[in-house]
Amino acid sequence: MVTAVTAERDAVLAGLAGTPTPGGTPAPPETPGPVAGDPPVPGAVEAVVTGVGPAAAAAVTAEALTRARAEGRPFHLVLCAGIGGGFAPYAPLGSVVVASRIVAADLGAGTADGFVDVAELGFGSVAHEPPADLAAEVARVAGALLAPVLTVSTVTGTAGRAADLAARHPGAGAEAMEGFGVAEAAARAGVPVLEVRAVSNPVGPRDRAAWRIPEALRALGDACAAAARPLFAAARPGGGRRAPRPGRPAPGTPS
Repeated sequence: MVTAVTAERDAVLAGLAGTPTPGGTPAPPETPGPVAGDPPVPGAVEAVVTGVGPAAAAAVTAEALTRARAEGRPFHLVLCAGIGGGFAPYAPLGSVVVASRIVAADLGAGTADGFVDVAELGFGSVAHEPPADLAAEVARVAGALLAPVLTVSTVTGTAGRAADLAARHPGAGAEAMEGFGVAEAAARAGVPVLEVRAVSNPVGPRDRAAWRIPEALRALGDACAAAARPLFAAARPGGGRRAPRPGRPAPGTPS
């Protein structure tokens, strides 16, 4: 299970363990990497805190997957979870989004005619597909929206950029900063990935007074509690419908 910061990690682990979302307890230092100590469900979850952004998320996730495989205890599902921005009107404050697709929304080039992503340029892929049945089941039991989740390196802060992202990705539910990096590492290891985001703020002009981070963390924990059964079932060998490990595309080769 991968989060950017410890508050997200604590909310997810509390939900999966069926305990209240933590509040008022000092968080441990935010050192990227596996968390020391036993998870609340022994042997079932390894929690990894990566730091913010797709590069850190990809690097730390790849390290954890490689270490586990080398130690003979390979993972069978990667869950990327946390809070993020929600696209109106689909994902209001406090709602939860389960990714139907995990999309690198700003990986590409700016041109005189607008943004062109790297897939259009012929240099790779900009999206990963979680297992459709698992994503749908998690969304159903958690009462969440099933929709694309966008990964950005720069959080949206203007109405214009929010409108541009919504136009380029119709029906997008949320934006965050780690999902595509986590999914890229998981895909190269041949491990299924799922992304779950609770909405703490609307995508658009930055208004710190409107952010609802504690409420979003509670919603994240509640969603993970509701979805614990299908998540743990998918984390068993073969339960996440492990995909063949994809080859790395050669530079300039369309995906």
